[in-house]
Amino acid sequence: MPTQMSDQRSYVYAGLAGETTPGRVVQSGLYRKAAGDSEWETLSHGLPEAPAIRAIAVHPQQPEIVYVGTHEGPYRSTDHGDHWEKVNVPDHGLPVWSLLFHPHDADLMYAGYENCEIYRSENGGDTWQSVPVSVRFPEITMAPGANPAKRVLMLAGSVANPDVLYGAIEVGGMIRSTDSGEHWENLSHGQYLNDDSVDTHGVLVSRLRPGTVYSITRAGMFHSPDHGDHWQHVQLEPLNAKGQIYCRDIREVPGDPKTIWVAAGADFRSDVGVLFRSTNGGMTWKRVDMGLQPSHTMFTLAIDERHPSRMYCATNGGEVFGSADSGETWEHHPLPPDATQIYALACG
Repeated sequence: MPTQMSDQRSYVYAGLAGETTPGRVVQSGLYRKAAGDSEWETLSHGLPEAPAIRAIAVHPQQPEIVYVGTHEGPYRSTDHGDHWEKVNVPDHGLPVWSLLFHPHDADLMYAGYENCEIYRSENGGDTWQSVPVSVRFPEITMAPGANPAKRVLMLAGSVANPDVLYGAIEVGGMIRSTDSGEHWENLSHGQYLNDDSVDTHGVLVSRLRPGTVYSITRAGMFHSPDHGDHWQHVQLEPLNAKGQIYCRDIREVPGDPKTIWVAAGADFRSDVGVLFRSTNGGMTWKRVDMGLQPSHTMFTLAIDERHPSRMYCATNGGEVFGSADSGETWEHHPLPPDATQIYALACG
């Protein structure tokens, strides 16, 4: 894989997209801003026309290498996004919803697609193979009004074991592999209360306690102390009439596994955007006073691997907020006025 000397600047990347359900509005575009700069740049050289970006991943050790998931598959840049090339994945041309550098080994990469397809690379993204996701989902996910798509919205691995992989499926629940994706099992037993609880948006494997796994859904957060075999509901401040909270993203602070952040709101589309933080590895959670009031659902989070005190969050209404002091204070980093529906955020 081609590489070059990395500059020392940190960048934040924001990708616009939308739902793939027919009739939904889809925005497009990829933006970049260097830390300390006030203006965003549009990135397009080598990307498909009007790219819908639903996933961004920055290499944890070589931040000049960036991957994005588009509506036409994954693309890679080796110069912080100045130029892009299509990654040679033998896929079916479906949208990419998630990208993962495995925390145990950054040469081990995964891409999660719509229709519950997952592809794996064992050589840093040079070649890819499909992994056989054979899990079948219960009829509840096909109920009237349910979203029939099976999107791999987030992938997570165990830093303690490169063979362990989790996938958060929208709509479907949680799946797990203990052999690098060759075989899968459904971990959503006990969560099938209704469609809300299996509308799964994210998964996090704790570095502090590798057997501890967190799942976030349309109905809030769930916690497993035994690698996902059993789940318990995590009490967060309810934000909607159902007495629930819509959780969309979850991230652990690099180098500080006790600190975990969750992006949330009242619903998929709402005028409430919030962050929750745990400073004890997920034992307790507190809503964060950002000092400002996001006016849309908080949709995504990004924390700089090299400078963990630098972090960003964004709403699906197009708002981007940044903090240089580990989330103690925040400022608004407005995108161009027509840039809405931020579905992906990354920094490094």
